[in-house]
Amino acid sequence: MPHLTFAPSAHHNWTFLLCAVDYFRLVMLEKDGCNSCLTALMVLRVSLVDELEGRIDSLLEILVSREVFTRDDREEVLCLLGPRARVRKVLDILTCKGEEAAEIFLSISSHQKEVQTHSNEGNTDQPQSEEYNKVKRKHKDVLARRSESMLFYNTRHGEKILFSEHYVNLLLADGHQGLEIKRHEVLTFGQKRLSLQQKSAVHRKITPAELFSSTHGNRPVKKVLVSGVAGIGKTILVQKMLFDFGRNREHLAFDFIIHITFRDLNLIDKPTNLRDLVLRKNRHLAKELDNILANDNKLLIILDGFDEFRHYRSCDVDAFVTEPDEDAEVVEVLGSLLQGELLPNASVMLTSRPAAIDHIPVGCIDRFVLIAGFSLAEVQDFFLRYFQDSVIADRMFAVVSANELMLTLCYIPAFCFIVCCILKESKNLCGESPKTMTDIYVQYLVALLRSHTQARAETFRQDQKAGAVHQLSDIVLKLGRLAFQKLIEHQTLFYSSDQDVAALEGCSLVSTFLDKTVAQEPGCTEEVYSFAHLTVQEFFAAVFCAVTDHPLPDALQYTAGPGEGSNTGHLDLFNRFLSGILSERNANLLSRQVGLCCHKDKVDTCRQKIIRELTMLCENGEHVLNHLHCLFEQQDPSLALAVQPKTLRVNVSDGALTQMDYNAIKYFLNLTKGTISELDLTGTGVSCEALRDIQPLLLRCDRLWLGENNLDMDTVQVIADVLKVSDNVTQLGLGWSDIGDDELLALSSAIRVKRKLEELWMEGNRVSSRGLLSLSDLTPNPLKRVVAIWNDVADTDPESFSTQESITVSFTDDDMWEAWGEWVFKRCEVSSNEKLVTVLHKVCNISVHCLETQWAKTFYKQLSQLIKHRIEGCTEDDMCKRLKKFEGILDL
Repeated sequence: MPHLTFAPSAHHNWTFLLCAVDYFRLVMLEKDGCNSCLTALMVLRVSLVDELEGRIDSLLEILVSREVFTRDDREEVLCLLGPRARVRKVLDILTCKGEEAAEIFLSISSHQKEVQTHSNEGNTDQPQSEEYNKVKRKHKDVLARRSESMLFYNTRHGEKILFSEHYVNLLLADGHQGLEIKRHEVLTFGQKRLSLQQKSAVHRKITPAELFSSTHGNRPVKKVLVSGVAGIGKTILVQKMLFDFGRNREHLAFDFIIHITFRDLNLIDKPTNLRDLVLRKNRHLAKELDNILANDNKLLIILDGFDEFRHYRSCDVDAFVTEPDEDAEVVEVLGSLLQGELLPNASVMLTSRPAAIDHIPVGCIDRFVLIAGFSLAEVQDFFLRYFQDSVIADRMFAVVSANELMLTLCYIPAFCFIVCCILKESKNLCGESPKTMTDIYVQYLVALLRSHTQARAETFRQDQKAGAVHQLSDIVLKLGRLAFQKLIEHQTLFYSSDQDVAALEGCSLVSTFLDKTVAQEPGCTEEVYSFAHLTVQEFFAAVFCAVTDHPLPDALQYTAGPGEGSNTGHLDLFNRFLSGILSERNANLLSRQVGLCCHKDKVDTCRQKIIRELTMLCENGEHVLNHLHCLFEQQDPSLALAVQPKTLRVNVSDGALTQMDYNAIKYFLNLTKGTISELDLTGTGVSCEALRDIQPLLLRCDRLWLGENNLDMDTVQVIADVLKVSDNVTQLGLGWSDIGDDELLALSSAIRVKRKLEELWMEGNRVSSRGLLSLSDLTPNPLKRVVAIWNDVADTDPESFSTQESITVSFTDDDMWEAWGEWVFKRCEVSSNEKLVTVLHKVCNISVHCLETQWAKTFYKQLSQLIKHRIEGCTEDDMCKRLKKFEGILDL
């Protein structure tokens, strides 16, 4: 059947619809003789959905008038919710109608685009009404006034700190953190921000003014998600944008920027509309709001603090509103705005902590941006702006630079402020530098209490014995009770109607530690409170638990249960703070400075609990990292010496390790003696530098597991150096670590030096027969077992591998696979759903022949049951789909 040729007019007009990639693909198809309009629809489908969503209804009417579509076709399209879904339906119907219909459609749509383009060009220079411009100037004045002051966590009443004098640039980079919830996002942040600077070619640094600039010149950037850990500066970035816009410095592509916080939206419990949401804090826009919303291509809406929204799990809606004055539940209004159903031409910026972005409809996001905090130079800049004296700032920065923990925390702006506060208020800090997180927070508490009592310093000293200290301790206890109760309930926002908040009424120091926002509703005004930082809440909760008779509830006991939401780290930092507060030095400091005394029985119980549980976890090889941190917070070597497991197994797998994590690991293992039976660093993101740092410990290991890390040649060379020297390492695991023949050659040369390694596990890598041949003189002595399944060894490779019992390149019915299956399944049980899917991608690559063996039948049956159980408890549609995919594979 001959191909139809493109109509010349349609062919030339299609360039209005094409991005460069699509046009190139069409040209290639024409060269191959595939120049049909139906083929063009297939190639252009994605571009057409983006291009036509704003005018699909008018296009549909033209198709009916030209008799390309019937009225029934139109009704079938209109019954779908949302313009993008309607465009897709139109394209589906056209595919069924044939070549001629497709050609007419393309001609109509390209002509419509051309008319719109000329219309826009004609309107470019047309001035807005004088009233519109007057309101625009008024709005900028309002934003300038609102953003001129920077709110620090302990700003005194009436104190004004100018934003222009204290703002320090933040490091912004394209990309986003993994969607998997980390054990504690602040503590996993650690060295990650350093790697962003080192890999600037991959993560392009950008300025706030560039957020809505197209990164590759293709589709325009309309929806931007800005993520970052708590305290990293998301809200400060928003204030910077409002500050610059209000002073006509940046973001002048927009006529208006509307700032909406999710804290303000949390009290809305009845249907509302976008018009009302905008006017809540922008009544000065009322007269021109219709024109502002009609001119939505010049409008930027900033939605700040998605993770604080109490309905954040429900924003991926399928019921839309399309008009600004159409009432609906607040999640439907916001969901419609994000997904382009409401004000489709408006720009939207959303800020959120990483733990909540799983619930954002990411399909509508055009750009992901990560706030990576301060660079080292910006930390120094912050010190200079804070202390307002270069000599003092340099001296204080030198103190911090000498303390690895404090310097690491200073890359996060909120912590940088806390550290500066301590340096300013604690006169003796240079003599006793904090060694742990708890040390820093105890000194922070004391420093702020001292700062806010300076005005009555002499009276305070005279009245200490008469009960002034008791007054301080009473306020701290009330704050602690609030923090503790809400931490158990997973709450970070508290309302003035809450009993625990009401108990704080009249306390003069409350504003030191709590931020207050006024949420307004017609006929209702309520104050919303939160601790200045999530970690401050966890610290106060730990103080309350340490100094009161309140028993440690079951919810706070160590658990490592399987399934979604288990071991998410919700209480990890609380337990570390509790351990540090119950240490002798911090207990004494709280007693002297705040008048709070820790219970002696809790001190003893905490110490015995650490010894007992750490011993048990080391013997069983269970996850031990948070207990190592609790031990580190105590800073008592006798505790580590009292941990005497029969076999010393240290499992810190499946979580990116930071420098603070390595410090806790080194602290414990350096206090122990003898062989380390097992060190499991699987999936921890180990680097060459990290392995060099702990190399003395690696030399003591019998079994060393480093799989699921991206091991480059430099990192492999560190492992090789260990093998050349160690008399202890007999088993080495490098599965799924992206090593190839060159890396294996480096390892084989190292193994020949000591000839102590007996087992090498390297499944799921890039090793070929050439790499395996380099081990031929090492098997079966000393290498009794080399596991190389799922590598680049083809069936046609030399048969020598199948005759060498030491080298395994495919599954067998050997007993070792039963043990391997048990180990993998145990990891799956305790993994989050995100991690489970990662593991399933690897272990479901198995032949039908292997499924006939008994160990495989048992293993995959257990795995299938686990997946079914996870699906039943899964609340996220995307994750359910991913799990069901593997359920289908295992049911075959």
